[in-house]
Amino acid sequence: MLESRCHGAAGGHPANTEQPLSIDFLAVGNLTRDTAPDGYRLGGTVSFAAVTARRLGWNAAVLTRASLAGLEARVPAQPGRPVLTTGQPDTPLAGIPVCVMPSPVTTTFTNVYGPEGRTQYITAVADPVTPDGLPAEWANPRVVLLGSIARELPPHWSAMFPNSLFGIAPQGLMRRWGPDGLVRHGRWEDADLFLRRADAIFLSREDVGGDDGYIAELAGRARLLIVTDGYHGATVYLNGKATAIPPRRAIEVDPTGAGDVFATSFMIRYAETGDPVVAGRFANVVASMSVEATGMDFVPAREQVDAWFALEAAGSRS
Repeated sequence: MLESRCHGAAGGHPANTEQPLSIDFLAVGNLTRDTAPDGYRLGGTVSFAAVTARRLGWNAAVLTRASLAGLEARVPAQPGRPVLTTGQPDTPLAGIPVCVMPSPVTTTFTNVYGPEGRTQYITAVADPVTPDGLPAEWANPRVVLLGSIARELPPHWSAMFPNSLFGIAPQGLMRRWGPDGLVRHGRWEDADLFLRRADAIFLSREDVGGDDGYIAELAGRARLLIVTDGYHGATVYLNGKATAIPPRRAIEVDPTGAGDVFATSFMIRYAETGDPVVAGRFANVVASMSVEATGMDFVPAREQVDAWFALEAAGSRS
C-alpha cells in the first residue's frame, strides 16, 4: 500500500518534495509524552534509541504513530497520511527523521519512582504502528529495533526486515492497564512469532516482575536474550547459556530510558563485533552514563564511551 507510506511530497508541489533519507538504524514503536514537574518531555523506547544511535555515530530514524505536537513537519501534512518530520530544534530528536503515522493523541505516561521501584500510569494511547507506513527507503536498515511501549506493534512485524539485524524490546507488549491507567505486567502474547525471528530480545527483570522461571523459559526459546537488572548489570543468554555482565558504577539521577539505551547500544556493538558479551559490556557502560542526568541529556557520544574504555584498559595495565 504505497499510498499510505511516509512520503515527503505534499500536494503535488515539487519544491516541497523531500523523500525519507537512507538510514542504517531504524527504531519502530510509539513516541510518548512523559509527565514531568515542568510539564511533559519526549519519551518512549524509539526516542531514546534514535538519540543513542545518533550519538554513537549511526544514521538513525524513527517510525511511529503520534500526534504532531512537539515535532516539526518538513512538509505540510495531508489528512490521514503519514508525514516525514523531525524533532523540534530544542529537543533531543532535532534533525532525526521521524515518519509519523497520524493519531489524535500521543501515548502518555506518568512514572512514579519510590522505594519499591517504578509505578506507571498510562493516560492516553496512540493507535498501533503498522507496516504499511514503512518508507521503502527504510525497509533494509543494517539494524532495526522494535521498541513497544503500549501494545502498539502487531505480530506481523515479526516477518519484516529479513535482511537486517533484528532486535525487539517487548516491554510494551507485556503491559496491561485498566480504567485507572495503572500499568501491570503480564506475559508476552505472540512471543513465538518474534522468538523465531529476532536476533536479540531485551527485557528487564522489572518487565517480568522478577519471575526467574519465566526468564528461563524465554531464554530457552530465544537465540539471544538479554536481561537487564539496573545497577546489578545484565545477563546475556546465548542459546540458553547465561553470562553475567558486570555494571559500571554510576550516580543515578534518572533511570528512565536506561533499558532502551542499553538495547540500542547492544545492537550497534553486536552489529560491529558479532560478540554478544562485548556488546553487553559496551551497552552497560553507555546505559550507566545515561542515567547520570535527567532525560536524554547524558546519553554519551561515542568518543566519551571510547575514552572510558581506554582509561579502564590503562588502569588494568598499570
